[in-house]
Amino acid sequence: MEVEMSIRGLMVDPLTNMPIVMLHDPNGERVLPIWVGIFEANSIALQIENVPSPRPMTHDLLRNVIQDLRGEVTKVVVSDVKESTFYATIHLRVADKPVVIDARPSDAIALALRAKAPIFAEETVIEKAKSLEGKPAEGDSERLQKWLENLDSEELGKYKM
Repeated sequence: MEVEMSIRGLMVDPLTNMPIVMLHDPNGERVLPIWVGIFEANSIALQIENVPSPRPMTHDLLRNVIQDLRGEVTKVVVSDVKESTFYATIHLRVADKPVVIDARPSDAIALALRAKAPIFAEETVIEKAKSLEGKPAEGDSERLQKWLENLDSEELGKYKM
């Protein structure tokens, strides 16, 4: 089952210095941290902060191509996680037909923000993510898990890209 998510914040993992997109459900009960690349994090941050770029960035270009082909981004879904790697799909409607495209979650999220499309995560992904040990160094996963669980909403603004 898909759970609608929204961006809770964008921060830097204090253990790995990698950007993390924090998604959460509407009730704020479930959080899904997704480690992303610096360029994708920057693209997401610029869109969250409504900072215009003088020329279209890659995700702007993708949105423009979809729109110019009379398509629409209907939703993006964080669809799977395997060996600490997240997977996503971009759902389009083109010529009144559904089209599903494989994507990295960071690219899908950056596109969803630009297209004003909803973001979802499969419930199984949210559950699997609770036990991930992949990103932090061995021995740090428990410390990171405690840090994520105790994260205060006000702390999200402390980490700048």
